[in-house]
Amino acid sequence: MKYFRLLILIVLIVSVQPAMAEDDGLIPAKLMNEIGYGAIIGMLALFILSMLVLLRALKALTRLTLKSQGYTEEQIIAELKPAKKAKKPKGEVWNKLLSLRPLSEESELIIEHDYDGIQELDNPIPGWFMYLFYITIIFAVGYILTYHVFGFGQLQYDEYKTEMAQADIAKQQYLSKAANRVDENTVKLVTDATVLASGQAIFKQSCVPCHGDHAQGVVGPNLTDDYWLHGGKINDVFKTIKYGVQAKGMPTWEKQLSPKQISDVANYIKSLHGTNPAGAKEPQGEKETDNIGTKDKATAKL
Repeated sequence: MKYFRLLILIVLIVSVQPAMAEDDGLIPAKLMNEIGYGAIIGMLALFILSMLVLLRALKALTRLTLKSQGYTEEQIIAELKPAKKAKKPKGEVWNKLLSLRPLSEESELIIEHDYDGIQELDNPIPGWFMYLFYITIIFAVGYILTYHVFGFGQLQYDEYKTEMAQADIAKQQYLSKAANRVDENTVKLVTDATVLASGQAIFKQSCVPCHGDHAQGVVGPNLTDDYWLHGGKINDVFKTIKYGVQAKGMPTWEKQLSPKQISDVANYIKSLHGTNPAGAKEPQGEKETDNIGTKDKATAKL
């Protein structure tokens, strides 16, 4: 009881202190909130302590009642603290789980017939196995109805076609993003008809005034022969289109065309090699032969 009174005194002090602090206004609001929380915790502790005291008093009252009824001390202890039930052996639990009979009942399970002195036991099928068997039957019926009767789901071949179509869409999306990351160092020479058609459309729109409708050369050089002013490899052609040659009147197309469009035009120009259009301009620059790797100079006209 001494500690109980001390706890009540602490709770009262903590509860009264916020009111005193509110009057003089010297304690910060944060501290006042902490004091309030402390008061709440103290009340909870007081409630728990009260329950423990009440439980102890109830046990004492029960002991007195049983003693007055003639119970001995051992009987009272047995009533207040009943013995725990003994746990079942693990073997019994395992047998029950698997629907097995104990070995002591083996004689009751022996089947009458025997073969060459060999007998067998009539053990039941485990319950879990039967439940699993029934679940597989239900699943099979549901599968047949879903995929073969009502057609709610896709069969293997249909699912394959759907996934391939999704893969093609994802591939196109990736290529559309990757195409605009190409530059003069990563551009590749391709002969894809779609790429060449795109490059041809851009060439006719932007390049014909200087190079002619067949790239035979007008103001700019002929793009169909073996001679190049700034390199004839796909990387060189891409770089020339991208950055231009301001000193010779070749504009930069970096702002007007995307990297993919520049790549398409460069590949289209490379596809025109050796077409020998009518009225082609005389060679300019250096001759480049990929197979031999030599360069011959020709007259350059700016």
